[in-house]
Amino acid sequence: MVQTSTVLTISAATAATSLLAYAIYFDYQRRVDPNFRRNLRREERRQARAEKEEAQAFNKQKRKDIQLVIDATKEEGFPTGVNEKEQFFMDHVQKGEMLAAEPSRTMEAALAFYKALKVYPTPGDLISIYDKTVDKRVLDVLAEMIAYDKDLDLGAGGGSGINLSDLPSAGLD
Repeated sequence: MVQTSTVLTISAATAATSLLAYAIYFDYQRRVDPNFRRNLRREERRQARAEKEEAQAFNKQKRKDIQLVIDATKEEGFPTGVNEKEQFFMDHVQKGEMLAAEPSRTMEAALAFYKALKVYPTPGDLISIYDKTVDKRVLDVLAEMIAYDKDLDLGAGGGSGINLSDLPSAGLD
């Protein structure tokens, strides 16, 4: 009767030998056969192209989702009274901070920060605060939301808005 440890040892040795033999065969083909090398390069390019297309499709879907969320938020409306705006702002900033702690809830966190931004009197100042305190992944989604919302006035309230004419040129005149 054969012991289990002997069978396992022989199986492991056979698997290791097979893996080593395949690695040697693969390396030999890679060095000697030009068609094999060509096929490897083609497959590598095909894989890179597929990954690039997948990333583009993901980004396109993400933008579409952001647009739908922003449009739905605009339809809901925002409070108009001072006290309601203040309470709305505080609630959504707090909600955004809690959601930002979870990496899977990035879109919801950015939406909460966006809603708070919409009712804040000087959105430009709030964006600088967000830039210092909010996680980068949430800021990226928030930036796309801000870019999509053409109604958002970032220079409102006479705050310290960014004037692009004050920035130094890159010397590409």
